[in-house]
Amino acid sequence: MREETLPTDFCPGCFNGILINALTKTFFELGIADLRNYVFVSGIGCSSWIPSPYIKADSLHTLHGRAIPVATGVKLARPDLEVIVIGGDGDLASIGLGHLIHAARRNMDLLVILVNNYVYGMTGGQMSPTTPIGLVTTTTPYGSFELPINICKLIASTNANYVARWTIAHFINLKNSIKDALSKYRRGFRFIEVVAPCVTYVARRLGKSAGNIIKELLKLGIKIKDLNDLDKYSREGKIGIGILKAEDKPGYVELYREYVKRGDSCERTT
Repeated sequence: MREETLPTDFCPGCFNGILINALTKTFFELGIADLRNYVFVSGIGCSSWIPSPYIKADSLHTLHGRAIPVATGVKLARPDLEVIVIGGDGDLASIGLGHLIHAARRNMDLLVILVNNYVYGMTGGQMSPTTPIGLVTTTTPYGSFELPINICKLIASTNANYVARWTIAHFINLKNSIKDALSKYRRGFRFIEVVAPCVTYVARRLGKSAGNIIKELLKLGIKIKDLNDLDKYSREGKIGIGILKAEDKPGYVELYREYVKRGDSCERTT
């Protein structure tokens, strides 16, 4: 990071710094001091700036919505590397939603962290696919009237191995979830949604500080075990959080290697 700048280039109070802290503590607690075996991939958006320049590792900053296909290419070319995608709701749940669903369907060996700030934060605070009902945004000045997508429920319905949701206020849970995804569940598609409302275009429009939002998230976050409770609590204005799915099925890379072996075996016998 450039010495002449502030600690980060994010807006004052932005919760992206908390996610950077969670990642830093994750690597520290796992005893990982050298990230040469890690590659970070991101698209376009505020949270997409997290990997570079704030994490000292190889990173690819790609086109809007295209982080996952690029990350897939990296993983297939270098299956020995741990590939982590970081992006926002506008990037991964909107223009990149098709890529997200099919990577989860394939159980592609990636860790995807989606920072859900409820709006398109980098371009002016427009409504996104995850904007809660009634929230005032640049494009919905009288409050959002569209039902938001339940991204965790959607990904949990695919072949993804690991799905979790935490708010940025549940720091220990978030950090431990990232640890699990990089140690206990290292195969297949791992997805973590981080609810982190945009301070500039959500909190300030509500007349609240970052501290107010943190306190609210602690009260609104309800740990659940049943996926159907996600919609139930959402209708009540609360946020269902927790580990929603945790499996250890073979990932795409392992299945692809087996497929290649079958092909080689068939060629030798013909």
